[in-house]
Amino acid sequence: MKIIKKEASIPIFAHMTRWENYIIAAEKIITGYNGSLPLHHYLKTFFKAHPHMGSRDRRRIQQLVYHYFRLGHWQRALPVKERILLGTLLCEQAPDELLSFFKPEWDTGASFDDKLAFLKLLWNAAEAFPFASHLSTGIDPEKFTRSFLQQPKLFLRARPGKLPAILRLLEGNYNYEQIGANTIALPNGTKTELIFPDKSWYEIQDLSSQETGLRFHPKAGEHWWDCCAASGGKSILLHDLQPAVNLFASDVRASILENLRKRFAEAGLKNYTSKVLDLTAPSLKLPQFSGIILDAPCSGSGTWGRTPESSTFFKEAQIGEYAALQKKIARNVAPFLAPGGTLIYITCSVFKEENEDAVAFLEKECGLKIEESGIISGYERNADTMFVAVAKKS
Repeated sequence: MKIIKKEASIPIFAHMTRWENYIIAAEKIITGYNGSLPLHHYLKTFFKAHPHMGSRDRRRIQQLVYHYFRLGHWQRALPVKERILLGTLLCEQAPDELLSFFKPEWDTGASFDDKLAFLKLLWNAAEAFPFASHLSTGIDPEKFTRSFLQQPKLFLRARPGKLPAILRLLEGNYNYEQIGANTIALPNGTKTELIFPDKSWYEIQDLSSQETGLRFHPKAGEHWWDCCAASGGKSILLHDLQPAVNLFASDVRASILENLRKRFAEAGLKNYTSKVLDLTAPSLKLPQFSGIILDAPCSGSGTWGRTPESSTFFKEAQIGEYAALQKKIARNVAPFLAPGGTLIYITCSVFKEENEDAVAFLEKECGLKIEESGIISGYERNADTMFVAVAKKS
């Protein structure tokens, strides 16, 4: 038996097809991954340790790994190889050479239901997503869990006045869809930096995240606080809606705020202040604001279509932990909302404890009046699913 090259216990055997070697590598990744860091970071480290794999090999192996995790907890008893192949069958929508090699009797181009019928399997939403009993009102468990089988699209938000230039570069050259006045949907993985010469033309922002901005309504001269700003996506959206707003951005992580400052510089946003703040501390000293954006730290469960490994390693007890953190932050932030002001509560969670229960807390414990609340459904639009509530202070 001739071995062409050996790297860190994954040999490439001359007598094997590349499909067999891809499966070996994917199995190695899956069995070695423990969820302690995002899968895409783990994959980068893995491929760096195996430089003999070309770019085509890496893409295909990565795809197989994600196919495995997109099944959630469904059919977990299957051997890893068989579950990779099952995931590939259900995720791929066109003929696939790897599946044709291992399972020539499977029809990749068939409908989802026909594939299951052929295999005599039944999609079980509660098995695939064992946290279904926690879902917010209005979320269809069947449709939501099936949506995990497809990677969400990449969404751009055109900055003010930049949409015509963006469309000129895309027209006739790229597959895209315009949604509403300023949103462009592109295939996931599109390298936007190679298409557009100026990063200030657009922001990469999920469709549902963009739609939270429909509730902001800032006025010139008002003071707004983006209190869990992270890298500043909502702040830039607020600024684009009203450039004359006075913006204060805070986050508990200094490194994240440094990223925010770089992103703001790229976007040409200058009229703001920023500060590292721990919102769990009850001794905050701040002025009052006309508007507060509370994009709360959460489970991120509405984005797990992009990071399907998260569902595999998530623990049910974490839902309560996030809910308690959100209430603590809300209690400490609400006093800084001026009379007549608006607090926008946002999560990228699908869990009622982080959504409806948090809204009830805002009303009962923080003295705010809820004017609107509900899910922004993305799972039927190849987008993330989010929750937003609009609260007023009398």
